[in-house]
Amino acid sequence: MEIDEAVRGCSDRRMRTKYGNAVYVVQRAFALYPFEEIAFSFNGGKDSTVLLHLIRAGYYLYKKDSGDVAQMDAIKNCPLRTIYFESPCAFPEINSFTYETVSTYGLPLETIHSDFKSGLEGLLKEKPTKAIFIGTRIGDPNAVGQEQFSPSSPGWPPFMRVNPILDWSYRDVWSFLLTCKVKYCSLYDQGYTSIGSIHDTVPNALLSDSSTEKSFRPAYMLTDGRLERAGRTKKTNHKIEMNSVASNGMNNIEGEQMISRAASIIVVGDEILFGTTEDKLGAALCKKLHAIGWRVSHVAVVRNEIDSVAEEVERCKSMDDMVFIFGGLGPLHSDVSVAGVAKAFGVRLAPDEEFEDYLSQLMGNNYTGDRNEMALLPEGITELLHHKKLLVPLIKCRNVITLAATNVHELDTEWGCLLDNQESGLVQAKPFVSKHLGTTLSDVQIAPVLAKLCLEFSDVYIGCHRISRAGPLVVNLTGKVDDEFSVQYI
Repeated sequence: MEIDEAVRGCSDRRMRTKYGNAVYVVQRAFALYPFEEIAFSFNGGKDSTVLLHLIRAGYYLYKKDSGDVAQMDAIKNCPLRTIYFESPCAFPEINSFTYETVSTYGLPLETIHSDFKSGLEGLLKEKPTKAIFIGTRIGDPNAVGQEQFSPSSPGWPPFMRVNPILDWSYRDVWSFLLTCKVKYCSLYDQGYTSIGSIHDTVPNALLSDSSTEKSFRPAYMLTDGRLERAGRTKKTNHKIEMNSVASNGMNNIEGEQMISRAASIIVVGDEILFGTTEDKLGAALCKKLHAIGWRVSHVAVVRNEIDSVAEEVERCKSMDDMVFIFGGLGPLHSDVSVAGVAKAFGVRLAPDEEFEDYLSQLMGNNYTGDRNEMALLPEGITELLHHKKLLVPLIKCRNVITLAATNVHELDTEWGCLLDNQESGLVQAKPFVSKHLGTTLSDVQIAPVLAKLCLEFSDVYIGCHRISRAGPLVVNLTGKVDDEFSVQYI
């Protein structure tokens, strides 16, 4: 069988492993469900093209292992019932490639002109269907929470979703197509990297060929698979999100400066709770956040337990604009921060190919553990924050950033990189300024004065502490630099 021979004969060990795992899922599906009750959802895209040939190879191997080698031509082509949801907004090239492929491999095609859910409901009423092969991959909008065998979602017709390429990356897809030398839709050679409708899809600008006007390089030349969907255009949202700012005649920049943002800090470390070491990073990060106008609402130290991290992250991520986590990052048994974040968001850990490449370059042959374990990141919500000063990118999951720093110097570097990276979400506002006053007045004497100041200057934080019970009282005044109180009084 040409697909199996091409992959097993290639030198790409990763490709052989991905292929072997995917084909096993295909074979398992044929063993679990009657052939006539299995369908294949084909849309002419690169992912479903890969899936088509994996199904062909898996069916061939399944029949070969069972000793059924009669009608080899039919076995090699796998005449599986194929579903195509044809849309009036589809590219003509997609339609042409779909019908041409179906004809080439002798696939019995059922074309549906309604939406996916309604079409499935009608299909399952007409013909019993227990399982459907789908080309979903990690990173797809609908991939969160799915496994290789996943029952359909509540409210949908009941069937088993079979996802053989769920853990495949963009690079894996193109490695397979080029290794097997199979035909794919011509749009991919014109710079399209992810194809939707004619209304929301354009060639990926990252593949623009500067030597030729209006020309693009092929999709397989995109080096960063995370930018696969960069060619999907978005409608501009003209909704004004800052009505209060606009009503005061301020522009957007001024409005951003005045918005109050809050952050939480979570420190993961049993050693801090046991008193064997002192947390210095939390205090240092508080100062850095205040310097860009962010308020710190909460600092917590939690145990090196997945549930402890997850509970704290779940609480903080809904209260504050940003959550920062220190500690618990690495290959040790106590490094549970990433797993805790995944649990807080209700997603699983899944392999991240790009992060794995960074780890491989960093550790080389000196690493003796399971590198894949360190490259497992929260599925569908992870964004890697890159910077030339970072050996490994920082991990951002929605509004939760996991920092790798272990000392203040490393924090200085990572913080500078975060401020340089627009994807970090750290919008800089006018900084907080703190002043400290010392007085020998007693607490009873100073209390009414401070109470009055708190009423008159509600935007300024006024706090007190003593270095010693017999020493002076230190009054802390903290506010924005443009506050009337901070200018005139501080």
